[in-house]
Amino acid sequence: MINNKFLTDEIEVLYEDENILAINKPAGLIVHSDGRTEEPSVADWVIKNYPSLLDVGEPWVSPQGETILRPGIVHRLDRLTSGVLVIVKTKESHTFVKSQFQNREVEKKYHSFVYGHPKDEKGIIDAEIGRTKKIPRRWTALPGKTGNLRNAVTLWKVLKRGVDSSGGEKVSFLEAMPKTGRTHQIRVHFKFINHPVVCDKIYAPKKDCLLGLGRLALHAFQIKIKTPEGNFIKIEAPYPEDFQRALKIFDV
Repeated sequence: MINNKFLTDEIEVLYEDENILAINKPAGLIVHSDGRTEEPSVADWVIKNYPSLLDVGEPWVSPQGETILRPGIVHRLDRLTSGVLVIVKTKESHTFVKSQFQNREVEKKYHSFVYGHPKDEKGIIDAEIGRTKKIPRRWTALPGKTGNLRNAVTLWKVLKRGVDSSGGEKVSFLEAMPKTGRTHQIRVHFKFINHPVVCDKIYAPKKDCLLGLGRLALHAFQIKIKTPEGNFIKIEAPYPEDFQRALKIFDV
């Protein structure tokens, strides 16, 4: 059963015009159903609040054979990632905006807490990503390999260095700018440079959550896209409460 209170109270609209809608997705909310479980999703919220978008977008057929509606959805965020999610409102804008994502023309910035202090202040991670054989839901970065690996590039820079005030463990606050859009890309790439995202239960399962966080410390902070009218818009998502609290106890 859909929890309408959760959907209506916690989804904030960041931007809206006749073609584009951008929301601040809460952590813990899936973008659309995976066909295996029944739970609230962004797609449910769209259908409830924008029923005219029902036939906008491309339905997805799950491995179980169920047709999943994805009204207006042109990209995704992981369940535990919060932040900017773009939704389109017409079939024409769906084609236009989707092509920007496919052609890597969309500029995205993510903010994240990671374990440790990187040696450098900024860098470029150019490491192919592929699915692991032992753990199907996990991905890995193995530079120089071929086969099922796909190229992936992430630019990053340090915003702040500090420690978790409760235990003194080193933590850094980073900005990531993915140039490709692979599954778990930022998480895999930060793991690859030995600074995994704080509270990442897949890529840092043996590490404790720090800074009072109880979920993946990754937030889609900003996105810049071109509208069908030819204008560029930059949309930012305010930090959720858990990020705000973490920043307050993040000591230099």
